[in-house]
Amino acid sequence: MVKLKFCANISWLFTELPEFTQRLQAAPSAGFRAVEAAWLYDCDIATLVESKKQTGLEVVLLNTPPGDMKGGDLGLGAIPGREQEFRKGLELAVQYAKALDCRRIHLMAGRVPVGADRAAVAMEMEATFVQNLKHAAGVLSKEGILGLIEPINTRITDPLYFLNSPHQAADILQKVGHSSIKLQMDVYHWQIMDGNLTQNIRRYFPLIGHVQIAQVPSRHEPDSAGELNFPYLLSLLEELDYQGYIGCEYKPKGSTVDGLKWVQEYWSKHQ
Repeated sequence: MVKLKFCANISWLFTELPEFTQRLQAAPSAGFRAVEAAWLYDCDIATLVESKKQTGLEVVLLNTPPGDMKGGDLGLGAIPGREQEFRKGLELAVQYAKALDCRRIHLMAGRVPVGADRAAVAMEMEATFVQNLKHAAGVLSKEGILGLIEPINTRITDPLYFLNSPHQAADILQKVGHSSIKLQMDVYHWQIMDGNLTQNIRRYFPLIGHVQIAQVPSRHEPDSAGELNFPYLLSLLEELDYQGYIGCEYKPKGSTVDGLKWVQEYWSKHQ
């Protein structure tokens, strides 16, 4: 049976340390061999590359730039009229990914405009997203990088996010029709939006290119109190022979290291 691989999301873990380079140093000390992050674009590439070299870590995943977060952006992929900004952001993400030998980029969809009716703008936003993803597929396939789209729940995390369910994401992937774009499954979001995790994971497993985890509804460690049975879910991923990484994208209840007992136990059982 496959041994699952876990990576530390250093935008969420080790935030006791202010600098990403410090978090890169902390991750292997806690047992991780790989990391992922949302946005590293405020960091100098050469500095990040040197930290990666010193630690021997694999960088698994980056996000495309979010746009103007102060202005309300959280990705540009599905935003009509901002296609050129999306392409420039993709270029920057590819630049960082290539320097860090990172093979996955999350292509963020973005938000429904404030005050807009979701149903009224859905068709135009989907068409924009599909076209941008087709462009991204062409760029990324030449670089050997996998593009990912991630449904984000609209019930707790972000009421305006355009891409919010695995079913919607699967339909968009079908319209894109390119093997360089796949599905990023965060079980936290999937549980909140749709539940039925066993059947959804089995149904969409061929589309899944990356996995992230957190307990529901707290978004704390997987072994904290909540709705999800992580021993079962991890065993399901083992059964399905999931070969990729599982990103630890959660808010530690206390210190990061104190909350890693669950993964350390997994590692000790699967040595």
